[in-house]
Parts: sequence; C-alpha cells; structure tokens
Amino acid sequence: MKRFPTLFAGALLALAGAQAVHAAQDDIDVNRLNNSLDQLANDPTLGNYAQAEQGRAHDAINRLAQARSRDRAHELYLAERRVDLAKAAAQLQDAQLKLTQLDREHDQILLDNSRREADRARRELERQRMQYQMAQEETARLQQQGEAYSQAAEQARNEAAKAKRLAAAQSKVARAARREAELATKVAKAMRSQMQSGDEAPAATPAPKPKKP
Repeated sequence: MKRFPTLFAGALLALAGAQAVHAAQDDIDVNRLNNSLDQLANDPTLGNYAQAEQGRAHDAINRLAQARSRDRAHELYLAERRVDLAKAAAQLQDAQLKLTQLDREHDQILLDNSRREADRARRELERQRMQYQMAQEETARLQQQGEAYSQAAEQARNEAAKAKRLAAAQSKVARAARREAELATKVAKAMRSQMQSGDEAPAATPAPKPKKP
C-alpha cells in the first residue's frame, strides 16, 4: 500500500516535469518568433512595410503562446508561416518601391536625354540658320559686286569707244595735216623752181609775180 502512493507521486512529478519541458519549449518557439518579428519591425528599411502582415504574425504568435498541447504544432506552423509571410511581404514592398524609383529615375534620365537632344537640335538648327543667312548675305554681296563690275565694264567699254572715236578723228586730222604739208611742200618746190627759172631769163623781161598759194 505504501508503494502505490510513491508510484503515484512519481507519476505526478514526471507529468509536471513533462509539462515544464513542454512549457519551456513553447517559450523558446514564442521567443524565437517574437525576436524574428521584432527584427523585421526594427529594420530601418523593411520595418515600415507590410504592417498588416506583421500584425497578423503577432496574432499568430499570441495564439501559439495560448495554444493547448494538442493544438500547439498547428499553431506553431501557422505562426512561423505568418512571420515568413510578413518578411516576404516587406521585402516585396521594398523591391516594388525601389523598382518604382528606378522607373522614375529611368524616366528622368530619358527626359534629360530628350532635353539634351532637343537642345542640341536647336543649336544645330540655329547654326544652320546662321550659315544660311551668311550664305544669303555673301550671295547678295557677290551679286552687288557683280553688278558693280558690270557697270565698271560698261563704263570702260564706253570710254574705250570714245577713245576709239577720238583716235579716229585725230587720225583724220593727222592725215589732213599731212596732205596740207605735202601740198605746201609741192607749192614751195614749184615756187623755187619758178624763181630759179626767172633768174636765168633776160633782164629786160620782167619775171611774172608768183601767185600766192
């Protein structure tokens, strides 16, 4: 009879020890999941994301802490998945935000490139416009210069024609002067011949007076 109470007491002690071990195991899992979730919440990058998922994970951990032995495995699985889901959701939101920022930066880069291309196009257009204007001015200058050359050439032709006419008139005058000189020479020769002939004739016969040329 004395042995039965002893066995009963030992069983109670064993049961209490098993419950203590079980409670300690529960505390370890709850602490592990809480620490993991706290790390996510305190992360400077990911902590602000997936707030709803983090709240659901906290609820799952609380249910695990209050679960009975037969429900503990299921609640532990759910709590671990909730914590993993909160981490994954936070990482996904962070990646989406970074992708959005990259898209904006890409759009800004494209916009800047477009603006630079537009500026280069405007500068090139302005350069071509200036070249065209300079070409027009040069063409006008050459045209004016050509007109001036044409006027000068026309004036030179007119002066040459005048000089030609003057030379022709001078040539005529010179020919007339030569003819007069030749005629005067002939007349002088004739007078000399007549004078010489008169000196050879008799003195009583007066020599006829020469006619004036």
